[in-house]
Amino acid sequence: MIVQKENPVLRQITREVPIKDIQSAKIKKIIAQMKKALASQADGVAIAAPQIGNAMRIVIISGKVFDARFRRDARLPDGQKIQKVKNWPPDITLINPKITKLSKEKKWLPEGCLSVRPWWGDVRRSEKTTITAYDETGKKFTRGGSGLLAQIFQHEVDHLDGVLFIDKARNLKKEENLRT
Repeated sequence: MIVQKENPVLRQITREVPIKDIQSAKIKKIIAQMKKALASQADGVAIAAPQIGNAMRIVIISGKVFDARFRRDARLPDGQKIQKVKNWPPDITLINPKITKLSKEKKWLPEGCLSVRPWWGDVRRSEKTTITAYDETGKKFTRGGSGLLAQIFQHEVDHLDGVLFIDKARNLKKEENLRT
């Protein structure tokens, strides 16, 4: 179950996962719960551990973000649904992610959140972002992203710091009013 904005865990600064615990049964269970919750949301692109009630620095990014079918469907006219595909690329797990670089170029981008339904708004985000994190095996890696991926990195790290997109957004609208 995905917790909503009233839940105080969403306002906490999360705890880092000790490196020695990354492959523990407890962390594996949290990651599995996060993946299940994210997969249950057709329009979800990522989820942070606080969104399932756990104040740890873990993020899952849906593999569909890296698939052209999803990116094409994300541009469908209002009212059309994102296709249900069974074979998306694998999800990416970020444990203890840190943003190490943000581009100076920024854009106002439409943004929503699985924990702030049904609200949407425009958030000013850097166009490019670099992060370092650990994967599920405890291996440290660095990854850059632009566009949607850069936006996701920033949105999810905000979650880990107790910040919701509505704290930064302008032009907030309820989902049913987006077509106006």
